[in-house]
Amino acid sequence: MDSGNGDGALNDCWNRIGVRGDRSCPELLRHTHCRNCAVFSAAARTLLDVPLPSDFLDRAAEHLARPVQGAAECGAAADTQSAIVFRVRAEWFAIRTAVCLEVADLRPIHSLPHHRNGAVLGLANVRGALLICASLVAILGLMTQPETAPGQTRRGISAQRLLVARDDGGTVVFLVDEVYGVERFHDRDLEGVPATVAQAQATYTQALLSVQDKTVGLLDERLLFSTVERSLK
Repeated sequence: MDSGNGDGALNDCWNRIGVRGDRSCPELLRHTHCRNCAVFSAAARTLLDVPLPSDFLDRAAEHLARPVQGAAECGAAADTQSAIVFRVRAEWFAIRTAVCLEVADLRPIHSLPHHRNGAVLGLANVRGALLICASLVAILGLMTQPETAPGQTRRGISAQRLLVARDDGGTVVFLVDEVYGVERFHDRDLEGVPATVAQAQATYTQALLSVQDKTVGLLDERLLFSTVERSLK
């Protein structure tokens, strides 16, 4: 390969007779690839040695002085939380995703012998582990609310799920009637719990959140876990 063509123009022979051209360059037999050739290296040095434009520093300073696009959005995203929204009887609730391990399909729940506490339904086998299954209906005082149909939505499709959650004390499964999905929110989106909310629900509800046309109660997961633990004693 030639190192130049005598008129000061860059010799890009690799694009014509090299690996990116018709591969007719005899030097390919010795170098295998153009990047191993002295001509290619010389062309690279030529490009690197080109003097900077006279206004380079001014343009660089102007570029670096511009506000970072999306900075406000990034800060806002970092300030958001997320929660899994679900239904128990006719009420909608949410629990922070930080404590949620998974949403599992409904499976048999085996009662515990000599255990009559309504907050604990029994044991459920989730991925080979026997986990305590708790009743949010009992804990939140929703026993008097009518069910649409046992384990069904109004469309007649089974919707009950097992919400698997974990805290420092262990893993608990909560039986829910329907899972809506994950919702992101800011602290400013939360509303206080009005005095008209039933006492049991108000005890476990930290705040209210509007999701589409639903009013969702954000539950205090620590209090839920504590109640389940006390119910086992």
